[in-house]
Amino acid sequence: MAYKNILIIGGSGFIGSRLAAHLARNTAARITVPTRRYERSKHLLVMPTVRTTIADVHDDAVLDSLVSRADVVINLVGILHSRSGPRGSAWGPDFERAHVELPRRIVAACSRHGVRRYLHMSALGASAQAPSMYLRSKAAGETAAFSDAAVATTVFRPSVVFGEHDNFLNLFAALQKRFPFMPLGGAEARFQPVYVGDVAQAFVSALHNDATQARSYELAGPQVYTLRQLVQLAGLCSGHPRPVLGLPPGLASLQAFLLEHLPGRMMSRDNLASMQVDNVASGPMAPELHIVPTALEAIAPRYLAGVHLQQQMDAHRRGARR
Repeated sequence: MAYKNILIIGGSGFIGSRLAAHLARNTAARITVPTRRYERSKHLLVMPTVRTTIADVHDDAVLDSLVSRADVVINLVGILHSRSGPRGSAWGPDFERAHVELPRRIVAACSRHGVRRYLHMSALGASAQAPSMYLRSKAAGETAAFSDAAVATTVFRPSVVFGEHDNFLNLFAALQKRFPFMPLGGAEARFQPVYVGDVAQAFVSALHNDATQARSYELAGPQVYTLRQLVQLAGLCSGHPRPVLGLPPGLASLQAFLLEHLPGRMMSRDNLASMQVDNVASGPMAPELHIVPTALEAIAPRYLAGVHLQQQMDAHRRGARR
């Protein structure tokens, strides 16, 4: 089916920007990206079929207006941190709002306005029995995404996503620039990183293939790494390799506790809990997505080396007093 109007909620970030570009190249659809802050989305305006609009998707009237003009809705909204909920609750209020309530409200709006197609971003490892609030709330979001039979939903469960401007490998590269060694909680946790371009292509493939409706898809790259190996790769490629010191569970929890109370909140105890479950796919990428997974080593060294090159350029400018 050819779609004319695509709404991407959460479309101004790292994954959404790449998806908007893929859709602009591979469809004739008009693409709308709502955002609460214009500055976060103005980079999308170079794409002639993409329009951004200032909107709060957590407002039901605003969401209804956006969905009523679409014939497919894509939801990429996800957060990594939340306040804790009441004692005994499965997740905190911020996860509830972003991961559970929002997809429930999107599906209800789709049903009200006759929008038949919904694509939903979840996470690899999402489960009601998962050790972290993040993964449990993502599982509840999947349930909400499939809650109305009138809306044909496809769910994607990516592992950690890498690519230029990612907040994963780039973070570890930047940290190794600043510190002489890397104390690391969860150093032996396993990940199967997936390239952002492959994630975007999975969404495009799903839109062109009705057989993907009412399905969930794991998205992962061709190789499994420990967190230690990924941190080492980031340091090596950025020109600042540092020794990685794996922390025992007690110290790892203390490190996460301290980091979650610092500005920027690079890490939390809930993130550490997520790493108790291997972030690894159960099998190869589904053939109907028509994706040959991109190797980390084919992409990451180029953009991580840019960190090192930028540092060299900055040093030259300082030396030239520019």
